[in-house]
Amino acid sequence: MARVRKAVFPVAGMGTRFLPATKASPKEMLPVIDKPLIQYAVEEAVSAGMDTLVFVTGRNKRSIEDHFDKAYELESELKAKCKLEMLELVQNMIPGHVSCLYIRQAEPLGLGHAVLCAEPVVGDDPFAVILADDLFYYEEQGCLSQMMEVFEANRCSVVGVQKMPRNEVSRYGVISGSSLREGLWEVDTFVEKPDPADAPSDVVVAGRYILQPSIFGLLNNTRAGAGGEIQLTDALSDQAQKEKVLAYQILGKRYDCGSKLGYLEATVELGVEHPSFGEDFREYLVRFVDSLRVRR
Repeated sequence: MARVRKAVFPVAGMGTRFLPATKASPKEMLPVIDKPLIQYAVEEAVSAGMDTLVFVTGRNKRSIEDHFDKAYELESELKAKCKLEMLELVQNMIPGHVSCLYIRQAEPLGLGHAVLCAEPVVGDDPFAVILADDLFYYEEQGCLSQMMEVFEANRCSVVGVQKMPRNEVSRYGVISGSSLREGLWEVDTFVEKPDPADAPSDVVVAGRYILQPSIFGLLNNTRAGAGGEIQLTDALSDQAQKEKVLAYQILGKRYDCGSKLGYLEATVELGVEHPSFGEDFREYLVRFVDSLRVRR
């Protein structure tokens, strides 16, 4: 059976929630501490065994390609100044055996359409989809690696999910299905951004997928849904009627870095874990919180 070696990164979105910062720079290049969001996503994919990274891009996304390309001038300058640690960081962002491919999504027609754009590269192989603005932190194991174990055991599409307060589910795709064990469901259908009162559960899609290639045929026949876009969840609902689709509850903390609050939470919480300055930053935060109490 084919191994999962290809990961698709839909990065063609406009990032309007972060304007004006994203007017000329992709939201996926927003840094959390010292790495852009897209690099966290790529590192997660590589650690899970991916060796072909497919970026579905749009206008003003060239900086993503540049980020993972070789930077001759920068490397020469770092080498000349004997900044060897920084040189190693720049040269080893992606292992040598990993390939990066770039496909242009001409129109922003939704996540389902972005995934469909990757079909010529993915072909008939199972593949992963990673949304870079969903950043996960779990010290023991990356979330895609967790999902790979579920996929290998079941050989069917696996959707990463997390539980969410009912009043917040209207921002997500929500699953309906039957529980197989703690943290694992067999999916009947997906509902995109339902009213909380109508939501079939409090289990929401969390920006990670491992998909069987049959999804492409279903996407080709999927009509525009919520927001006038081709929704991946609509095609997944169709797939769940024809074959097994599982939802796996990802272990770890999820940061919704597509929102300003989630982005700030990721910056602060990963900052206190940073090996170089985490302790100093933690002490600063304690002093800052104390100063807020005094002001009140």
